[in-house]
Amino acid sequence: MSESRRQLRRRDVFVVVGAYALVAALWILFSDRAMELLFRTPEQIIRVSLFKGWLFVAVTSLLLYVLVRRLMLRGEVAHRRELEAYEKGQRTLDLLSAIANNSEDAIFAKDLQGRYLFFNDASGRFVGKSAAEVVGRDDRAIFPPAQAERVMAIGRRVIERGRTETNEERLQTALGERVFLATKGPLRDPDGRVFGLFGISRDITERKQAEEALEAYRGRLEEQVEARTRELAVAKTEAEAASVAKSAFLANMSHEIRTPLNGIVGMAHLIERGGLSPRQQDQMGKLKTASDHLLAVINAVLELSKIEAGKLTLDTQPVRIETIIDNVCALVHDRVEARRLALVREVGRLPQGLVGDATRLQQALLNYVGNAVKFTEAGRITLSVRCEDEDAHGARIRFEVSDTGVGIAPEALERIFGAFEQADNAVGGSYGGTGLGLAITRKIARLMGGDAGARSTPGVGSTFWFSARLQKAAGEVAEAEAGAEDPLGALQAAFAGARILLVDDEPFNREIAKTLLEEAGLQVDTAEDGAQALERVAAQDYRAILMDMRMPRVDGLEATARLRATARGATVPVIALTAGAFAEDRARCLEAGMNDFLAKPVEPDLLYATVHKWLRRPAGDGGADPVWSVEYSVGVGILDDQHRRLLALCARAAASLDRDDRALLADLLEQMRRYAAEHFHTEERLLEAHGYPGLEAQRQEHAAYLNGLAELQVAQAGGTLTRATVHGFLREWWLGHILASDMGYKGWLSAAQGEGGPPAPDGSSH
Repeated sequence: MSESRRQLRRRDVFVVVGAYALVAALWILFSDRAMELLFRTPEQIIRVSLFKGWLFVAVTSLLLYVLVRRLMLRGEVAHRRELEAYEKGQRTLDLLSAIANNSEDAIFAKDLQGRYLFFNDASGRFVGKSAAEVVGRDDRAIFPPAQAERVMAIGRRVIERGRTETNEERLQTALGERVFLATKGPLRDPDGRVFGLFGISRDITERKQAEEALEAYRGRLEEQVEARTRELAVAKTEAEAASVAKSAFLANMSHEIRTPLNGIVGMAHLIERGGLSPRQQDQMGKLKTASDHLLAVINAVLELSKIEAGKLTLDTQPVRIETIIDNVCALVHDRVEARRLALVREVGRLPQGLVGDATRLQQALLNYVGNAVKFTEAGRITLSVRCEDEDAHGARIRFEVSDTGVGIAPEALERIFGAFEQADNAVGGSYGGTGLGLAITRKIARLMGGDAGARSTPGVGSTFWFSARLQKAAGEVAEAEAGAEDPLGALQAAFAGARILLVDDEPFNREIAKTLLEEAGLQVDTAEDGAQALERVAAQDYRAILMDMRMPRVDGLEATARLRATARGATVPVIALTAGAFAEDRARCLEAGMNDFLAKPVEPDLLYATVHKWLRRPAGDGGADPVWSVEYSVGVGILDDQHRRLLALCARAAASLDRDDRALLADLLEQMRRYAAEHFHTEERLLEAHGYPGLEAQRQEHAAYLNGLAELQVAQAGGTLTRATVHGFLREWWLGHILASDMGYKGWLSAAQGEGGPPAPDGSSH
């Protein structure tokens, strides 16, 4: 019986006795008083007293029965409740024991002396003893002495600290040495007093073995990665060195081939302008056309590695498609005549004022026509050109060459556009060729925003096509194209007697260029290198300077940089005239302070037109009007279109200053501000969608551009804005933003696409 129950029984007894005594006392007191008041005679009092006695016994007996009965009922209820609580506790204990004994973890409890109070089945399996053998004993009964002392010390520490701990324990068990993750904590009674220790130990031996094996493997893997990284670093260094050597070789080879070709082209032009018979003039024209094509072929061969590396850049100049067709037909005329073939032209309506890489367009078309002549024994060859689509910025032109030749099997049609591929092994022996032409044509077409393909029926003939997107010229470029029918005459009429300086270390090239320029009525001084050019400029004013890049002592880049630091040479137009024809050469020239760029061998008409353009600029205006080129493409169509429009607005702003049209200038600057803000928003949104890591730097450059534009508007409102200021701003943005920052985005996107990363938003490619 519990203490609370015993206390309840004693209290009930006291209540019964007290109630009985109280009833008896009250009965005696009130009954005696009532008899004294009601009865007078002794006989009456005796009879009433007797009745009162029996009535007292009856009432008190009844009361005693009720009280005792109530006491017994309360005892039964309390007993029943105790029994139910005991049974419930026993069920809970049985459930907890079942859970503990079915657990794979060792679960146990100890008292404050370290003796086991509970020991589940899993604990028994580990030590090889039953719960009956362990309960009531401490760890010395189941572990070796040293191990037992260590385990008991951990238990004492947990009890002393009064908090739960989790540790790894390595124990010798009946199953051998095992590793446990043991959680131990103090057992507390309802009053919070610690009366023992509980523990739960999980066997993690296999997991530890796996972790150790993984760690060992990770160590070996790290060693292998470090070794491979070192190997890759060495290979990367070697590849970079090979790439540098290859680039240097290509640049030197290009320079060495272009230099004599420049003399050939120039001399052919001079001879052609002399007194020649019609036959000689025809022969000289073919020589000139062949030399031009030879240059284009050499360029393609030298840049084949750059094509494969995705680094081929395109030139931008006025494109006359009719002239390209004439040149191609002239080059194959003799072979067509020899085979007695018909060469038919079909030229649809084409937009005017287009710019692009005319040399590579001609090269691509000549590859097709040359192959058609080679593989056609009889019949006809049809060269057709049409405009596929046109918008405000440019047009997509489609070129097709159809023949009635041997045809190509369907399974070979796609393969032949690979480098060094031909339709079958017999083709090379029967017809010759390297198998490069079609591959180069397709890559050129794709660089120009188009594509290339073919359809063919064996024994019937083939049709090869390619498309290219050509931009529309704007501003002075379009004007120059429209007025370029006689560049020599225009230069003679406007600037005969103007003095210019020609700087070139090759005597033959100097002689040819000097003769060409003197034919235009110009006074030409010459210098053999940059140092001599600086001396000439210090002693004489020049309207323009034609400067080679590679020269002894002082090269053209250094000479231009020094020239810009002098008062006399700060604004004089400097035109690069060099055999270095790579895009890197063009960028280096512009960064050094040159105004324009002509690659050798230069066409005389282009030389005259370029010199004329710079001589007619206002004195002190050395700014260049950059023209959009495919090489400036960032590979995203919408961004390219917006860049192109911004350049056109800048060129129009500079032209409005030439005409002193301040109202138009103010309107153009405001258009530039609004459109630039729209462009930057579009660009930032696309870069953010791609997760571009350099987005924040782009935002900062955009903000700087808008601030610079605001300064131009302030200067315009104050009447202090000059054409040179507009050009300086344009140049800084053009070279700094597009050629540096935006090209960083282009390179990142190309790498991401190469790894299966994000595509360009408009589906365009690089």
